[in-house]
Amino acid sequence: MAGISLWQLLIVLVIVILLFGTKRLRNLGGDLGSAFKGFKKAINDDDANKEDTPKEQLAEKSKAEQTDANVKEKDQA
Repeated sequence: MAGISLWQLLIVLVIVILLFGTKRLRNLGGDLGSAFKGFKKAINDDDANKEDTPKEQLAEKSKAEQTDANVKEKDQA
């Protein structure tokens, strides 16, 4: 008794289709799919950035140290 039967789900589906129409539901489904794709892409890009970040930080840090060393050499000369 506590569960929802197949007939109850079908009745809810028919009411939703009558209220919103198939075109609006189709657009909503497409928008929802695009949102999921964008979310997955953002998650994958974020994971890729996390893997690259330590290498990039080390490269930037070494460049900064080289620049500082060059400035100090020029100041001493």
